[in-house]
Amino acid sequence: MPAVTPNPSHQPEPGAPLTRRTSWAEAAAAADAAKPASRVPAPTRAPVSAQSAVEDSSTSVPHAADAEVSPALPAAPSEAPAFRRARPTVADTIAESPMPDFISSPGLFVREQKPRPVGGIRGAIYSMTGGAWNLGPGTKQRQEEELGRRISRQLQGSYNTAVLSLKGGIGKTSTTVGVGLTLAEYRGDAPCAIDANPDSGDLVERALGEGIYQQSSPRTISDLLENIESINSLTSLSRYMHHAGRLHLIAGEQDPEVSDSLTAEEYLRIRKLISAYYSVALTDCGTGVTHNAMSGILQSADNLVIAAGYAVSGAKRARSTLQWLASHGYQDLARNAIVVITDKDEVSSRVDKDAIEEHLSGICRELIAVPHDRGVADGDLVTLDVLKPETRRAYKEIAAAIVDGYR
Repeated sequence: MPAVTPNPSHQPEPGAPLTRRTSWAEAAAAADAAKPASRVPAPTRAPVSAQSAVEDSSTSVPHAADAEVSPALPAAPSEAPAFRRARPTVADTIAESPMPDFISSPGLFVREQKPRPVGGIRGAIYSMTGGAWNLGPGTKQRQEEELGRRISRQLQGSYNTAVLSLKGGIGKTSTTVGVGLTLAEYRGDAPCAIDANPDSGDLVERALGEGIYQQSSPRTISDLLENIESINSLTSLSRYMHHAGRLHLIAGEQDPEVSDSLTAEEYLRIRKLISAYYSVALTDCGTGVTHNAMSGILQSADNLVIAAGYAVSGAKRARSTLQWLASHGYQDLARNAIVVITDKDEVSSRVDKDAIEEHLSGICRELIAVPHDRGVADGDLVTLDVLKPETRRAYKEIAAAIVDGYR
């Protein structure tokens, strides 16, 4: 920036205060003020007619009357030369280009990475090459991942699934435990399982083991009802619950004289309390559909799991259950029910499994078969680690079908 020197010829008026420039900013302001206010337009070539007129007038002798100076006309706006192009600046280019969406379109900046294959030939090749050759997951792995996405779907609100049957000993409680543990494995929020079996249900024993349950404080659903008015937080509620990993359970009443006393109103009070803290609840209803609490359970259920077996009597009773529901005002529950056939007793080859499945599949939303597994058939502790892969896959399909029904 050129230095600005004071003009000695310009003296301040007498009495006026002396101004001193004490900073480079004031000096720069003075230099800017000294520049012309507007840029002189570049000379432009006049039109041919105007140029010839000027030449003609220059050859003639002006008269004295014409010596008066005509008022100056406003200068015509300058036109940019034809050979000069206006180049856009970097700022103009950035302003005119669309802003990329960093949230919804991350693929614009990061290349999508294939999922790592697990097991099989694809997994072996991936391990042998240190990840250099990634063929991606196979069909089976993709199906498993899709089941996991369906199970872990985020829910808005609280939902309840009732697991019931007309015949005991066909895998109802083991299905409740297996599906509950599967939901706890894949979902971000812990599920809750309620033992509403009027016949001294063993839901907690099947989830924890008989020994661990007896060593713990065996608080039951009756204890919860007695103190339900004082429960105002999940911390206070957890005192009446048992935990099998991330699966939270409410034990059924073991005293035969008290177990059948749970009414529909009492169950609805428990269901209302649970809905404030859990988005998914499973209710083990016991055998039959006519005991005291059953009307409250069906009234608050969002979908049903009907337990059945491959025995002829089990299949007939499952169909009878669906027919009873449809004829007593629960048509939607019957239509959207999930029938689970458990091969608990490993029936002989004389039983036509395909015929039984066809007999039940037309009157429900989905039918899922659970293969024979000693980890389920023994009637003892149910843990996912000891189950066959086929059994675990069946429980995943049931859990996914349950969450699909929550709308």
